[in-house]
Amino acid sequence: MHATSLYRKPLFVLVTFALAALMPRFVTAAEETAAQRDARLQWWREARFGMFVHWGLYSGLAGTWNGKPVATKGGMEWIQQRVKADTDTYAQRALPLFRPVPGFAGEWARLAKAAGCRYLVFTTKHHDGFALHDSKVSDYDAGSRINRDLVREIVAACRAEGLRVGFYHSVIDWHHDQYEYARSKQLPHPLKGQPYPNGTRDHAKYLDYLHAEVNELVSNYGRVDILWWDYSAVDFQGDEAWRATDLMRLVRTKQPGVVINNRLYRTPEAGWKGMGTEGYAPELDPRFGDFITPEQHIPATGMPGIDWETCMTLNTTWGFSEHDHAWKSSETLVRNLVDIASKGGNYLLNIGPKGDGTLTPETVKAFQAIGAWMKVNGESIYGTSASPFASLPWGRATRKGNTLYLHVFDWPSNGALDLPLQNQVRSVKFLAAPKAKITATASPGGLRLNLGATSPDSMASVVAVELDGAPRVAGTTVK
Repeated sequence: MHATSLYRKPLFVLVTFALAALMPRFVTAAEETAAQRDARLQWWREARFGMFVHWGLYSGLAGTWNGKPVATKGGMEWIQQRVKADTDTYAQRALPLFRPVPGFAGEWARLAKAAGCRYLVFTTKHHDGFALHDSKVSDYDAGSRINRDLVREIVAACRAEGLRVGFYHSVIDWHHDQYEYARSKQLPHPLKGQPYPNGTRDHAKYLDYLHAEVNELVSNYGRVDILWWDYSAVDFQGDEAWRATDLMRLVRTKQPGVVINNRLYRTPEAGWKGMGTEGYAPELDPRFGDFITPEQHIPATGMPGIDWETCMTLNTTWGFSEHDHAWKSSETLVRNLVDIASKGGNYLLNIGPKGDGTLTPETVKAFQAIGAWMKVNGESIYGTSASPFASLPWGRATRKGNTLYLHVFDWPSNGALDLPLQNQVRSVKFLAAPKAKITATASPGGLRLNLGATSPDSMASVVAVELDGAPRVAGTTVK
């Protein structure tokens, strides 16, 4: 059935919004003090590393349509749009292939924990409109179609491993028959350019549905740590597109500690300067979200004073494709994590489970490799701040108080690192080989660390340097 079946329970929707109106008054972003905001975001800023999960009906299709690969690269979570399928045809093909095995969520959560992730964000609904929870306002959901509340299963698995939980939720909906996709020339839709197949649409009815569905998610699953919206266009965003102010109020009322991204909007004040994945601006008014979301890209110099998170795939697709084998190496993934942390950002690294919820060997291998590195070197990532250096020719640096963590990518031929520091060294060691001898001496440029000829870790050797105070770089004290 179409999503119009949500109107079979109008009383539920009315009661939902009546109860929301009676909720205690919440603190808006404009009213929140800097100290309150810092306290709310503290865990997220310290976490630095999270797992992203794109999983839904598209996962079972695995990048294949009519027996042929749709593509060997690119996002297969968009397969419905790629093949221009109407929602009934898509559901007919995809639903029989979406059969989660028991315990799938535990596998994800254990892998995330082993990799050193502090939080997990997963798709509660992607653009195809299929919700993973047991919804009372739709029958295009896991509860109605496979008699399981997959959101509840995933949340429980994450909490069992001590992970913070985030909901990715698409405000685009290719299934709902009142979503007015023609109001945007920039947002994707499988039937883009075609007239609405069911005649005139009323976008306000879709927004009632969207808000009711989000209300279920923020009301029925305990604490929600992150709300990760996706996404808006320059020509359709904010209040016009999603009643965004009301949606933010609903979420923050039910989940006052939640951390929210900036994708309900697409304006400069919300951290955007265009539609491309690199089209972000280094500014963010807190009214529009807590953090900026560069996609598949690490900002060259970070964004000082702005909270940001790079989301990135293991290969080139977010949703599972059996045809995409462009896997990033373990070295690349570890160095991406280091690079992002050195610039003051978070790394949200995606997995695309199969239609049954299981993971590819490449996915498991990648996260296990990161986990092995993090087990030794995690203190150089968690709770750190950006590097005090503009650049380093041999690697990256992070900072925690008076300690610098030097991540050496390219081992110096003479075994010596030169740092433009005016500090004295209190202690210095390799995290991977704490008993190895390292000497610190003065040099014309400031400080020289004599590391020796051999790197303890080919991906990134970490040297922890405790200084006599805040780093003094080029005569300037970093506070």
